[in-house]
Amino acid sequence: MNLQPAAGVEAPACAPPDFRPRKPRLKLPAKACDTHAHVMGPKARYAYSPARVYTPPDCLLTDYLRMLDTLGVERAVLVQPSVYGTDNTVMLEAMKAAGGRLRGVAVVAEDISDAELKKLDGAGVRGVRVNIVDVKDRKPGTLPMDALGKLARRVAPLGWHMEFLMHADEFPDLDRAFADFPVEIVLGHLGYMNIGEKPEAPGFQALLRLMKSGKAWLKLTGPYRITRAPLPYPDTVPFAKALLAANRERVIWGTDWPHVMLRGVMPNDGDLADVLADWIPDAGLREQVLVTNPARLYGF
Repeated sequence: MNLQPAAGVEAPACAPPDFRPRKPRLKLPAKACDTHAHVMGPKARYAYSPARVYTPPDCLLTDYLRMLDTLGVERAVLVQPSVYGTDNTVMLEAMKAAGGRLRGVAVVAEDISDAELKKLDGAGVRGVRVNIVDVKDRKPGTLPMDALGKLARRVAPLGWHMEFLMHADEFPDLDRAFADFPVEIVLGHLGYMNIGEKPEAPGFQALLRLMKSGKAWLKLTGPYRITRAPLPYPDTVPFAKALLAANRERVIWGTDWPHVMLRGVMPNDGDLADVLADWIPDAGLREQVLVTNPARLYGF
């Protein structure tokens, strides 16, 4: 159950992205893929969930595709935002309108039918997302493994993965918890460590072990979510390099557009793309992370 504002009180508004993206200095490889973004709105047409924890501005497919074109990114993955709950309509309509350029990661109800899962798969959905962060009355460091395993077994025949919004540092036994999980898992935001944590944290080390086993994928996304440092977020570099050293075949990249609930200076997406030069100085490895790896995970 997501956290919910009091009755009659709208969830707080979050800042818009910079709708004037600039071309990055770093040239991205052909068929580069942004693996983490959301489209939302128009609010006047698509109602938000009353259980949402923020209220975004309209961040439309046209805005998003303009940003991708400016960065030189040909492929992308939309992830269902929490503001729509299990209603994936906006994401699915955007995927259809983009004509095969986009894949999706959906949020589904526990009682979703097999027919609906197959319909989502046919539309280009390649995974299911589970939010562990914005959950009411959850004891830190705990996971509903029985329910997660049941859902994973249902999506496994489709070849889907399960993506988690979770803080890796809360789970020092992460590798043991998911050692026999029915599907591969994906975590975002470089493990989404709580600010102040270091790569030596037991939870991050458990994540590295899970990556080495081939059971987990990591998204290089949202560096501003794990640091208070300004661009180019230098203290995120050790996390990125540790993830790549653990398993370069399981690391992917994303913009995290439109940077919802960002508490700080809103970055330009061109500047964010240039952070890749610090994370992955080698052009060949950048191509693996931006092209080869996401093509395998999302079926491009």
